[in-house]
Amino acid sequence: MTPQRLAWPLGIAALLAVLAMLPSFAAPYTVSLMLSVLSYVIMATAWSIFSGSTRYVSLASAAFFGIGAYAFAYYGEELSLPIIALIGAAAGFVVAVVVGLATLRLSGIYFVVFTFGLSELIRQLMIWWEINQTRTMVRHIYVDVWAEDLYYHLLVLCVITFGIGYLIQRSKLGLALRAIGEDEAVANHTGVNTTFTKVLVFGISAAMISATGALLTPRWTYVDPNIAFNPLLSFLVLIMALLGGGGRLYGPALGAVPMVLLFEVLSATFPHQFNIVLGACFVIIVFFLPAGAVGGIESLVARFRAWRAAGGPS
Repeated sequence: MTPQRLAWPLGIAALLAVLAMLPSFAAPYTVSLMLSVLSYVIMATAWSIFSGSTRYVSLASAAFFGIGAYAFAYYGEELSLPIIALIGAAAGFVVAVVVGLATLRLSGIYFVVFTFGLSELIRQLMIWWEINQTRTMVRHIYVDVWAEDLYYHLLVLCVITFGIGYLIQRSKLGLALRAIGEDEAVANHTGVNTTFTKVLVFGISAAMISATGALLTPRWTYVDPNIAFNPLLSFLVLIMALLGGGGRLYGPALGAVPMVLLFEVLSATFPHQFNIVLGACFVIIVFFLPAGAVGGIESLVARFRAWRAAGGPS
C-alpha cells in the first residue's frame, strides 16, 4: 500500500482513538457539545447518502428524528439504549419505505414539499393521539443516563453510518444512485430498478436519523410532539449537508461540525436573532458555496495543480 493510501486509514484510526478517549479528559460541557456534533454529523451524513446522490432534496429529517424520540419516550424505562435505538431505526425504516413507495415517484419541488409536510402530518397525528388516548401532551423522561454513555452510543452509530455510506458508495447500489442523480429516465432505461433503489436507500437514511433521535432523547427532561418533530431540524440538517458538500462521504461532517459550533455561539449570544442568522447562512451557502466546502477545496486543488503544470514554481 502506497503512503498516500495508507494515510487515510491511519488518520481515521487516530481520529477515532482521540474521540474514544475524549470523555476521559474533556470537561462536561465539551462532552455535552460533542453529543450535538455527533448527532448532526450522523444526520447530515445519512441525509447525504440518499439526497446527495439522487438529488432528491428531503425535508423529512424531523419526522424520522421524532419517530426515534418517541421510541425512547415509550420504551426508555423498560429496554436498554441499544435496543431502543434499533426499535427507532426499524420504525423509521418502515415509515420511510411506506412513504417512499407512495412519494418517490414525485420529483423536484413536489418531493420537497411532501417531505416537509410529512413532518407536520406526523406531528399533528401524534398531538391527536396524545390528547385523545393519553390525555396529555408531555411524556416525562425519568431515565438517568450519563452523558458519557450517550456519547459512546452516538460515536458507535456515527461509525456505523459512515461504514454503511462507504459500502453503499462502493457498491452497485451506489452506482445506481449516482445514475439516478444524473438522469433518472436514462438510469431506468439502462436496467436500474430506480424505485427499489430509491426506497431502500431512503429507508436506510431514515433509520440512521431515527436511531439518532432515540439516542439523543435522554438529554431532555420531557418529550412532546412540538419538540420531537421540530421542522427547524430538517433545515439544519440540509444546511449542514449543503455546506459540507455531498460529493464525498465526509463532506457533510465538514459542514456539520462548524455549523454546530456556530449555532452554539449564536444561540447563547443572539438567542432572539437565531433564525435570522440561520436564514443568512442558508443564502450565503447557496450563493457562494454551491458545491459545498468539499467542492471548493477540490476546485482550489485543481487550480493549483493546473498552475503548477503551466510552469509554476516546482
